[in-house]
Amino acid sequence: MAVRIRLKRMGAKKKPFYRIVVADSRYPRDGRFIEEIGYYNPTTKPTTFEVDAEKVQQWLSKGARPSDTVKALFERAGLGK
Repeated sequence: MAVRIRLKRMGAKKKPFYRIVVADSRYPRDGRFIEEIGYYNPTTKPTTFEVDAEKVQQWLSKGARPSDTVKALFERAGLGK
């Protein structure tokens, strides 16, 4: 089972809001997930990004791989490996 940390799109049309979730890579983008660990809102000025750092480190230590976008967000927040 390949576990990924990725974005789940929410919000209305033209007003995206994303939740950062841990999900099996076989699940659809907006489908089932294992755990929600934060959120990202690119529409606010400045953008809003909040994540539970302890849960991120816990999942990364278990072998979960972040998507490219989430990896960039983590590096910007100082949570990268």
